[in-house]
Amino acid sequence: MKKGRILNIRLNKAIASLGHLDWIIISDAGLPVQDEEQRIDLAIEAGKPEIAEILELVTSDLIYERCIVAKEQEDYNPVHFANVKKIIDRCNVETIPHEALLEYKKKAKYIIRTGGFEPWGNVVLCCGVDAPIWFQKEGVITPDYYSKRANYKEKEKN
Repeated sequence: MKKGRILNIRLNKAIASLGHLDWIIISDAGLPVQDEEQRIDLAIEAGKPEIAEILELVTSDLIYERCIVAKEQEDYNPVHFANVKKIIDRCNVETIPHEALLEYKKKAKYIIRTGGFEPWGNVVLCCGVDAPIWFQKEGVITPDYYSKRANYKEKEKN
């Protein structure tokens, strides 16, 4: 049996196929996604699984360099926003207007649909590279704009 937390075959394949600068969205139950190849549907019932639960799971197995949420999430759903900020540790959580966030549906390689009923709950991630490994070779110079990512340390696993 596979070692690791994610058991869903489709989700494992999706994460393994992502490369630097690919986009992935962890969505609430209401985000319409017509493209069945793009959609990974994990929703079971209202509230199951929650967005934060899937975000924590996915980010435990995904290198990302950007995280974007709707400004409305910060303004009108501060508890969920705080949960997102607690989970996201590789970068800052950026906010943009909800309408602009919806444009990422076109860019996303995959959209993971949860059972979450969180107003403005969607979370957009841009995949990165494992900068500490890429910049560890002797003679490689880390540019200033990559230094934070190159010095990132993984959280200790429980």
